[in-house]
Amino acid sequence: MAEGKVSKSDSFNRLIDITESQNSAEDDGSESSGARYPQDLRSVLVTSVLNLEQLDIDLYRGTHHWVPRTQRLFGGQIIGQALVAAAKSVSDDLYAHSLHCYFVRAGDPKVPVLYQVDRTRDGRSFTVRSVKAIQHGQPILICQASFQLLQPSPLQHQFPMPVVPQPEDLPTVEEIIQRYLSKPDLTESAKQGLNKLLATEVPIEVKPVSPAQFYRHVSGEPRRLFWARARGHIGEGNMKLHCCVAAYVSDFALLGTVLLPYPKYKARFTASLDHAMWFHSTFRSDEWMLYECDSPWAGSSRGLAQGRLWRRDGVLAASCSQEGVLRVKPVPENSKL
Repeated sequence: MAEGKVSKSDSFNRLIDITESQNSAEDDGSESSGARYPQDLRSVLVTSVLNLEQLDIDLYRGTHHWVPRTQRLFGGQIIGQALVAAAKSVSDDLYAHSLHCYFVRAGDPKVPVLYQVDRTRDGRSFTVRSVKAIQHGQPILICQASFQLLQPSPLQHQFPMPVVPQPEDLPTVEEIIQRYLSKPDLTESAKQGLNKLLATEVPIEVKPVSPAQFYRHVSGEPRRLFWARARGHIGEGNMKLHCCVAAYVSDFALLGTVLLPYPKYKARFTASLDHAMWFHSTFRSDEWMLYECDSPWAGSSRGLAQGRLWRRDGVLAASCSQEGVLRVKPVPENSKL
């Protein structure tokens, strides 16, 4: 690649530092428009989770912030970090429009992940990058991301956004857990599990539209909706960064949608097999977006889930699809959860 083209991506290579500087300017004691957080509450997704260390040209290292109870790395983190690595190698006038990933091995939370970028193609309108996430000398994820030079078109349409309560009228996941903890008939093991959930610092804020359905306390169609946003302040920043954060968010609770029609079963083993995502419009990942998830099919110990991220003004921001392995076992009849 020519030197001039490489240099055009320098501003994204410094994006985390730039974003932090912007946040410091916004949080200098005065209230800026749209700022929700003081200086010490910048999003950990920017300062840590998606902040990769460059080891060499097109080679990066990422560490971990949140490890799920499965003790395997959160797939959304690996997708988000892979997209960060890919975005560092393209010019500033190119924006991610799609990514396609395969999870090939479980991630080890005890060691960092290396991200090796291959500059597959540089075209006039579209640029493709391949990223391999590596641990212990073997790939754990293979990702291809495509970037596009923005081009206007008279062809524009989308599905309508679902009509749901606004996030200000709904409780957070933490508030819902506190309500369950106040129930007198809750078993001790259930209390311990809920308290562990409260103690876990997840870098995403979530407000379920229907908590009973979200937590599978009632059977229903394989569909759920919840508001989500990154914890902390990111700011206007750069759409490349917001796409990386949205890629992280997109894996949260998506595959679990497959289990919603089956309250008599719980997951014995789950693992994501692949994940695809398409970005449609500009958005801010630190502002509330409605995540609409549904599952059109399940069988052969696999399930397919689809998701749509909506801006509050009704604009479809992104879409995604994921297939995963789901092996289940019956829920004990005396379970209080």
